[in-house]
Amino acid sequence: MTDLSDLLVPEAVLAGVTAGNKKALFQQLGSTAASAHGVDARLVAERLAERERLGSTGFGAGIAIPHARLDDLPRVCGVFARLAQPVDFGAVDDLPVDLVFMLLSPTNAGAEHLKALASVSRRLRERPFAEKLRGAGSPDALYALLTGVEARDAA
Repeated sequence: MTDLSDLLVPEAVLAGVTAGNKKALFQQLGSTAASAHGVDARLVAERLAERERLGSTGFGAGIAIPHARLDDLPRVCGVFARLAQPVDFGAVDDLPVDLVFMLLSPTNAGAEHLKALASVSRRLRERPFAEKLRGAGSPDALYALLTGVEARDAA
């Protein structure tokens, strides 16, 4: 899996998200995942928080990839959020996070989960790409950048 379009649907890409802290952000990510991917919003938020207690998923340069595993999830999927104001994530470089790509994987998706995590990480570590994400004007533009799919009518 090298294409982020395998992980995202347009409804799972958000711009201008406002969250005061990680807990509030995880709740919003869970709600978006519930509507876009049909998962339990509260369970997603709980699993993200559990994983985060093991160590921050903020890997630096204002980027985080929180991730969790869920039973009964048919495939690896994601939600991308660009935050209106950065949130403290306890990242390795102590910088707050404004770009978040949440990954959800089936409980038994070992290699597939790791490939998706590596693919997202590799793409978001590209500084020019991250800057394009920060400058994109709409969720449609973000989706187009993330997936290489042409933007739908962006009004």
